[in-house]
Amino acid sequence: MREAAMAKFTGGFSPMALTLAYLDWAIHLAAAPGKQLELASKAVRKAARLGGHAASGLFQPDVEPCITPLPGDRRFAAPEWTTQPFGFMAQAFLLNQQWWHNVTHEVPGVEPHHEDVVSFVARQILDVFSPSNNPFTNPEVIARARETGGANFIEGWKNWAEDLQRQLAGRPPVGAERFVVGRDVAATPGKVVFRNHLIELIQYAPATPTVRAEPILIVPAWIMKYYILDLSPENSLVRYLVGEGYTVFCISWRNPDADDRDLALEDYRRSGVMAALDAIATILPGRKVHAAGYCLGGTLLAIAAAAMARDREERFASLTFLAAQTDFSEPGELALFIDASELRFLDSMMWNRGYLSADQMAAAFQLLRSNDLVWSRLVHDYLMGQRSPMFDLMAWNADSTRMPYRMQAEYLRGLYLDNDLASGRFMVEGRPAALQNIRWPTFAVATEADHVAPWRSVHKLHLLTDADLTFVLTSGGHNAGIVSEPGHPGRHYRIMQKKHGDICLGPDEWLAAARMREGSWWEAWAEWLDGLSSPEQVAPPGLGGVGSGCEPLCDAPGTYVLQR
Repeated sequence: MREAAMAKFTGGFSPMALTLAYLDWAIHLAAAPGKQLELASKAVRKAARLGGHAASGLFQPDVEPCITPLPGDRRFAAPEWTTQPFGFMAQAFLLNQQWWHNVTHEVPGVEPHHEDVVSFVARQILDVFSPSNNPFTNPEVIARARETGGANFIEGWKNWAEDLQRQLAGRPPVGAERFVVGRDVAATPGKVVFRNHLIELIQYAPATPTVRAEPILIVPAWIMKYYILDLSPENSLVRYLVGEGYTVFCISWRNPDADDRDLALEDYRRSGVMAALDAIATILPGRKVHAAGYCLGGTLLAIAAAAMARDREERFASLTFLAAQTDFSEPGELALFIDASELRFLDSMMWNRGYLSADQMAAAFQLLRSNDLVWSRLVHDYLMGQRSPMFDLMAWNADSTRMPYRMQAEYLRGLYLDNDLASGRFMVEGRPAALQNIRWPTFAVATEADHVAPWRSVHKLHLLTDADLTFVLTSGGHNAGIVSEPGHPGRHYRIMQKKHGDICLGPDEWLAAARMREGSWWEAWAEWLDGLSSPEQVAPPGLGGVGSGCEPLCDAPGTYVLQR
């Protein structure tokens, strides 16, 4: 109860974990005179570089910068930042940022996790004082104020007041109401053909005269609404697969509340993946299934497949994992929020509520990309007085879900902290479920800019299964890289197959050897699925099975996706 109350004032972060990280770093830095001398030397050199740049700027207005921003940092990309004194302030900030990176890294004796935490906190504090966030030191804001006579600040204040009002009322952000579930997004025709306490199973209506014999089952993550894979008609993966002649089923997860606090990860496997497979077997008896899992849904699918392989159940035709981790030894920046102290604190928060709330998860993801998701919005919406346009992916992102207490605790401790799945220690029905037993052909997709499931972590699937594995690395991030429809400009991907018995390449070797292709990976996946499907096509099945217990219950997208 004490920790749950404290979490309200700390934003859900464990002060004990932060203190441990700080003390580890501070004590080791204080005991490292060599590192201190190195930092002092770097400070002098950076000051000299900045002084030289300032002196050159007095005589050369277009002087070359002495430091460039990191890739992806667009705060100082506008031409106004090359004029003085704004160019000097930007250069001073970037040099200071680089020096603090040196301060928080490579301190002898500091535990790597503590180093990452201290560096992350230092970066968050530095970003607060970026000249781009101050209306008096941001030349773009100043130019906008001159252009509007200061009206941009009035508009920005209105935007802030409206956002605050919506947040307090629990309403979606401005513009999200234009994307109505079932009309504008999640609009692919279909029926809910099975429902239990945890899932609704949607079967989509055929769009071709004949279909392939093997259906596709999509297992999305329950940390998100399923329709990330069925957004607008032009970028819906579900609609694309239906158009390619597949019978597509998709799980829509219940949005749990406090009454669901005791739902376990095993419940999600049994009442989710296994229940969906049983329903498909009832509707299409004797058919093998192409199963695809996205994000956490892919991890759950891997667990279910490992248990089925152990028990010699031959129900799959193939497996596909989309931005899904199976080895959590290097889980990326999310590991910043996962250690024994933080999990104890998080357990207390979830125990109090019965679930992990959507706003807590959203805050963690926003901090990981604070420049793009926090500060850039502050500047654009509140200082420039301009509304960022809403689009389907943003509207979906605002339609968040909760995570039940027991499941989330098991997931974070068993998979993230202890890495039980990759180590062969993950238990299903009292017996280990080893990924090494999986022999079905496998297709895995990772994205280049993924901060949730980094591609090098996803690549570790090569080390965990000896099945034929086709691995794809596509442009984009965790969501936009997967929603990558054909015709989307600027998309590319690399692809390579590792057959059973082939030598396993490390990530850098794979990156050098894999062939680059322009366009969408969806087409490569459809070609791969086609090669694993029966050559003869069949008449489209009816929606549901009359008299089988899987009769159509309602139109897609169903009712669970509408739960708030």
